[in-house]
Amino acid sequence: MHEIKIKHLSVNEAWKGRRFKTTAYHQYDMYLSYLLPFILLPEGKLKLSVVFGVSSAGSDIDNPLKPFLDILSKKYKFNDNRIYELNIKKEVVKKREEFIKFKIESYDY
Repeated sequence: MHEIKIKHLSVNEAWKGRRFKTTAYHQYDMYLSYLLPFILLPEGKLKLSVVFGVSSAGSDIDNPLKPFLDILSKKYKFNDNRIYELNIKKEVVKKREEFIKFKIESYDY
């Protein structure tokens, strides 16, 4: 599983209204894209496992997912409709120790 030392961006922080990405989203996109490792994706259907290390137990588990998925699919040049299984976990950590761990593998069901 790959680990990125970064605090996730919530959907509320990512969008202004319904259409416009915030400055924070653009910065997060650039920084996360830079930190993501080089990987070769398998062909066909995919399974994605994600662990968000959050510093607030009150964080919604799905809130950081959409921005992360969008950036992941842009970085690795795939359509996220290829994801057939999605496993999401959250882990509460100390402030400034936030992270995202992820693994992309073939979906063999």
